[in-house]
Amino acid sequence: MQASEALKQAFFRLDATQQQLLVAGSAVALGGLLTCCYQAYRGRKTQNIPMGDGWWGPGHKPHSEDEKVLPFEVQTSDSEIQDLYDLIDRTRYTEPLENAGFQYGFNSTYLKKVVHYWRHKFDWKNQVAVLNKYPHFKTKIEGLDIHFVRVRPPHREGQRVLPLMLVHGWPGSFYEFYRILPLLTNPRGGLAFEVICPSIPGYGFSEAPHKQGFNSLAAARVFHKLMERLGFSEYYLQGGDWGSLITTNMAQMKPQCVKGLHLNMLTGRTMGFGVLFAVMFGRYLPWLFGFTREDVKRLFGSDGFLERNVYELLRESGYMHIQATKPDTAGCGVNNSPVGLAAYILEKFSTWTDFSNRDLEEGGLERKFTLDDLLTNVMIYWTSGSVVSSMRFYKENIGSNRPDHKAAVHVPTGLAAFPNEIMHVPQVWARDRYRNLYSYSYMPRGGHFAAFEEPLLLADDLRQFVEKVEKSSG
Repeated sequence: MQASEALKQAFFRLDATQQQLLVAGSAVALGGLLTCCYQAYRGRKTQNIPMGDGWWGPGHKPHSEDEKVLPFEVQTSDSEIQDLYDLIDRTRYTEPLENAGFQYGFNSTYLKKVVHYWRHKFDWKNQVAVLNKYPHFKTKIEGLDIHFVRVRPPHREGQRVLPLMLVHGWPGSFYEFYRILPLLTNPRGGLAFEVICPSIPGYGFSEAPHKQGFNSLAAARVFHKLMERLGFSEYYLQGGDWGSLITTNMAQMKPQCVKGLHLNMLTGRTMGFGVLFAVMFGRYLPWLFGFTREDVKRLFGSDGFLERNVYELLRESGYMHIQATKPDTAGCGVNNSPVGLAAYILEKFSTWTDFSNRDLEEGGLERKFTLDDLLTNVMIYWTSGSVVSSMRFYKENIGSNRPDHKAAVHVPTGLAAFPNEIMHVPQVWARDRYRNLYSYSYMPRGGHFAAFEEPLLLADDLRQFVEKVEKSSG
């Protein structure tokens, strides 16, 4: 009782500012304690997402489905290329504002240069041959033709070969992984990967769902069925963008099949008191919230949390609101104009690689990519006519069909945090969802399209993670 009275008297001897700081600090500490207790309670619960089943083909589900896996080849024709040229030649441009860079979107001055290259120098037939360098296949799952690339490593005595699925996002494609495939399939240290790169249904050469509701959980289930059909009972997963969510759902759905999960786009805890306090005080008391110096740098930058994260997210998420509400309306234009499609897609490869590219007239596109690579990705969308169905995936995942992501991930997980990713998620936040975190790497450079931008960095981090998991499992 005397100690309590002494504390009370000491408090009232402080000036108003000191009292406010003490109260705020106590609230932060209490909030942190309650959050830790809550997370510890949640951590005891292991809940898997039900596997379920589905049918996304036209009409009703038949009694049986053809499960054959058939070779597939990317093809083109002179008429397809001529039609592209005819549409390109009829493009109308709007002059850009002076000194606008990419601040208003894709700068039309630079767009004309890209289109000139596309029309007169880009060789689609040659790029089709590049795409066919690796074996392609299709198989029917839940009523849809699922396209995938499967690359086996060269045979060597005594080497371990581990199955690995790589999953892309929007506005990417399986082609994003062409730079990293040889780094993963070539043996190193007695370890090589057999890599499967599927196209998400509705993207590229995978058939689009014919029914509403195809979300990330449906994609996760389809990809589990694909791996089972190919004869794999255990495998590693890697993903970014939508691929991060799909592979996370796969780990939540059938953890017994997922030996390890590696991500280059992180999804952490939902907003709560702990995060709110961290946003308010983390820059000044990083140790209290488990932040490293690098976390503080990436979360707050020089302008603070709101500018670095909230405002940037608002600037870069306009496409998301459109695609999550009226994808068919917005998609109609870009599905009928190759130049419109290129501007819509390539603007993301500019800004999501580095926000500072918005200040450049050429958007910094050729700093990390070649025009051949960028236009090949655009052509996958154009020739397959898949941009509208790819945009629908946002509506299915953000609207009324949004899947439940509350289940924690308990499989071994590796996270690669690239500095120019759209939003940084500190390790302490990531652990709320990924409970068995084997590695967390602050990557030295790179942005959203990690496999396309920095294949060597991503491959090395993935290998180190897998080697750590394999070693721990004996």
